[in-house]
Amino acid sequence: MKSGTIYDLGAPGRRAASLPPLTEPEQKILSLIPAEVRREEPPWLPEVSQPELVRHYLRLARLNYGVDSGFYPLGSCTMKYNPKLNEGLARLPGFAGLHPLLPEEEVQGALAVLWELSEYLKGIAGMPGISLQPAAGAHGELTGMLLFKRYFQDRGELERRVKILLPDSAHGTNPASAAMVGFRVVSIPSNERGTVDLQALEAALGEDVAGIMLTVPNTLGIFEEEILEVTELVHEAGGLCYFDGANLNAYLGRARPGDMGADVFHFNLHKTFSTPHGGGGPGAGPVTVSEPLVPYLPVPQVVKEGERFRLDYDRPKSIGRVHPYYGNFLVLVRALAYILTLGDEGLREVSVGAVLAANYLKEKLKKTYKLPYDRLCKHEFVLSGEGLGEVRTLDIAKRLIDYGFHPPTIYFPLIVKEALMIEPTETEPKEVLDAFAAAMERIAEEARREPRLLKEAPHAAPVRRLDEARAARQPVLRLPRP
Repeated sequence: MKSGTIYDLGAPGRRAASLPPLTEPEQKILSLIPAEVRREEPPWLPEVSQPELVRHYLRLARLNYGVDSGFYPLGSCTMKYNPKLNEGLARLPGFAGLHPLLPEEEVQGALAVLWELSEYLKGIAGMPGISLQPAAGAHGELTGMLLFKRYFQDRGELERRVKILLPDSAHGTNPASAAMVGFRVVSIPSNERGTVDLQALEAALGEDVAGIMLTVPNTLGIFEEEILEVTELVHEAGGLCYFDGANLNAYLGRARPGDMGADVFHFNLHKTFSTPHGGGGPGAGPVTVSEPLVPYLPVPQVVKEGERFRLDYDRPKSIGRVHPYYGNFLVLVRALAYILTLGDEGLREVSVGAVLAANYLKEKLKKTYKLPYDRLCKHEFVLSGEGLGEVRTLDIAKRLIDYGFHPPTIYFPLIVKEALMIEPTETEPKEVLDAFAAAMERIAEEARREPRLLKEAPHAAPVRRLDEARAARQPVLRLPRP
């Protein structure tokens, strides 16, 4: 049986569907398409029967990798299993079938969902204001930077507050988000313990600093132990503090950004609160804010008046909309379901499980791999592929595919050479963690004994090692006609 691309299947004349006869003459329809954009000849398309088509796509579906099919220790992206109950709730007709232009009186249930979720998220963050509009983490960052900008503009300080400080252990989208708004990014180095160097921070602070963007815990999986000193220093200099919430899985229910001095904090509902993460979406990145920034939040805001809800657009200092309508609504439904199901105790158990799993794996693997920062981690930790002879981290990641595991994040954070960033999450049992550790240990042994095995990996995957240089130069493959 053929199993290549769909162009390898079928034969001339086969069809997977029958179309009804045209109701208009063919030439009339063609005349609607300008001559300059019409093809000179029909496109080369595969001709397959319906069974061939269905089997082809079913085969492709079985090649997909996700949290439902295996362990996904991605690192900083929290690819964890999500309860299917919440998927069912998001598909209820009353949610999935809503039209975004329905009047307020006909969507009171939906507005109640938005309001209730907002209240819970404000409580989790320990902050008084929120917008559910941002579509993902980086969109939340962009929204936060727009809030910074409007705040300083309102105070008449925007012309001199031009810098955003970025620890070198921050997430990669942070500097891009700050630069998009027009701020100049200044990198702050980490100290020998993997946290923000306070002396370097103090030296960088001044009247030209708009604020700092912190990833808490940072991408090394280390909690900023001096976080109160960091935010106090920035506030004393007149700046604001942004917290990237992508790593909230590490301290969910146990600590609050608002108590640490955050002025803006974004959630990644598609990492922490029960929306499957990956494949390009969907996502949601709500932002919570401190009291001084509440007037600048995007509109509309959902407000409760008695037992009714309405959308409030009367916010004259608002930065305006950052997303059509009110954000990715069904992601928000899943998040509320997750919070209500787990409750306070369950949310705390999420972070306890995530930290326990990460430290368990770290202690097992540090005997085999280099661990640049050998200290208590939170939800993730970073190993290095250095010290395994001629083998590189990329080779280790490719070989993991042969053992049935999705590779973790590699070569990030940049401050660790040959980095392997591993995040097991709270949803994996000990047996899976042990199997992953055993595979990593076997790969390290192979690297010393038979490095070529790793350099040519993966061996068992449908697609072997790709020519990355060619792929960059020739992103579109031109297939020859038969």
